[in-house]
Amino acid sequence: MLKKFLVHILFPQFCLNCKREGALVCEDCLSSIDLSEFNYCPFCQTPKRVFTEGTCLSHRKMKLSGIFSATSYQNPLVKKLISKFKYEPFLKNLTSPLTSLIIAHFLLSENKLISQNKENSVFLPIPLAKFRERWRGFNQAALIAQVLSKFYKIPLLNNNLIKTKQTQPQVELKKEKREKNIRGVFTVKNPQEIQGKRVFLVDDVFTTGSTMEECARILRKAGAKEVWGIVVARE
Repeated sequence: MLKKFLVHILFPQFCLNCKREGALVCEDCLSSIDLSEFNYCPFCQTPKRVFTEGTCLSHRKMKLSGIFSATSYQNPLVKKLISKFKYEPFLKNLTSPLTSLIIAHFLLSENKLISQNKENSVFLPIPLAKFRERWRGFNQAALIAQVLSKFYKIPLLNNNLIKTKQTQPQVELKKEKREKNIRGVFTVKNPQEIQGKRVFLVDDVFTTGSTMEECARILRKAGAKEVWGIVVARE
């Protein structure tokens, strides 16, 4: 307690949005973020609401079962928080407020999938290339997955899905090139850990879906029964 008190006195935190002292994101600013009440097909350019199926009829053959997204990446505050989290100054302490948006989304949408059949489910973060993880100091998807794992009491497999090749950053590419860029760069180390399991694949932002779909393909090939994406925000 004394250590925390001294840190707070010597290194006070200020809200990244309103500059109020006390936290990196104050409760008022965090609660101002509009959360998604519903779920939408991951692959439709025009948002198409889906229910238990996870995807629309046109995309049922995709390997990703569906996506759970807490909010929109178009929200300026959300974009700012994720940028400060992933890029310099690499604010690792943003893990908690960003993950709280995901949990709040599940509560708001009353989606029960996350709490069903927990003994046969696992959380699994999208892996980073080793050099990028060393540069950042952490894998942001792994940090979010750790908090979700503790909250929902679902096992976390942190180093089973790995990235085996260095790729060009996806943010720099258009959809067609993203798919080619990411093809064949992931592998599963221990297939027995995911065989017959429902995998919740965790990341920070969902854009075209190329990375998650490729990961889902590899996981399904290794024996996963279902692969659902979970992200803080969707573009």
